[in-house]
Amino acid sequence: ADVAEKADIVFVSLPTPQIVQNVVTGAGGVCHGSRARIVIDISTTGPTVAKRVSEALAQSGKAWIDCPVSGGIAGAVNGTLAVIASGPQVAYDEAHDLLTTFGKVFFVGEAAGLAQVAKLANNLLAASAMVVSSEAMVMGVKAGIEPQILLDIINAGSGRNSATQDKFPRSVLPGSFDFGFATGLSYKDVRLCIDEAEAMGVPMIAGGVVRQILAATNAKYGADSDFTSIVRIVEEWAGVEVREEGGRRYLEK
Repeated sequence: ADVAEKADIVFVSLPTPQIVQNVVTGAGGVCHGSRARIVIDISTTGPTVAKRVSEALAQSGKAWIDCPVSGGIAGAVNGTLAVIASGPQVAYDEAHDLLTTFGKVFFVGEAAGLAQVAKLANNLLAASAMVVSSEAMVMGVKAGIEPQILLDIINAGSGRNSATQDKFPRSVLPGSFDFGFATGLSYKDVRLCIDEAEAMGVPMIAGGVVRQILAATNAKYGADSDFTSIVRIVEEWAGVEVREEGGRRYLEK
């Protein structure tokens, strides 16, 4: 509430939907500030909580814009994030210039939660690419193909994706596992996506498998591990590592 007494537009960026709801609508929350007129949430909150918070803020005359972002740490530093926004048109128009400082803005409509649906769809695909690329790379390396050669082939062909073009060369082949997105957050996003999709009546069969792999990664390496550690789960099951130094390296069982 203190911040909402000092600013017309308040941004929130928090790790879970429940924390967002508590900070905005709970005791001493943003909704109790007298000055703030627009609250912008750049977290991945999900449409259900976005709608709930939007309705609560409307009762106090404040506008809610759900505005999750995508593009990772590099995008944040360089101001090149994908900024996905939904909310009242008037409030969006007022906040637009601020949003452009984060990157390219995509306005998806006035209904609360629409931007959250788009973000969850994006994050599900990012996690899915990491899971399936891990299986493909481990298979190729175990068969005897050098990791970099296999990656070059995939990236020159129709199988290229965000994992093979960015995450594998940057964080997996060097063995650094430091892409910058936590396993626990990816697991949370995928679980949230599947829960929301199923509530809409949309089946998430492949998504359910991605969730299981993330659950295994989260349990084995911890919520704070980098989500590129997904490949380590597949490596452990297959008994071989995918690394640039030494190429194929068998693991002891």
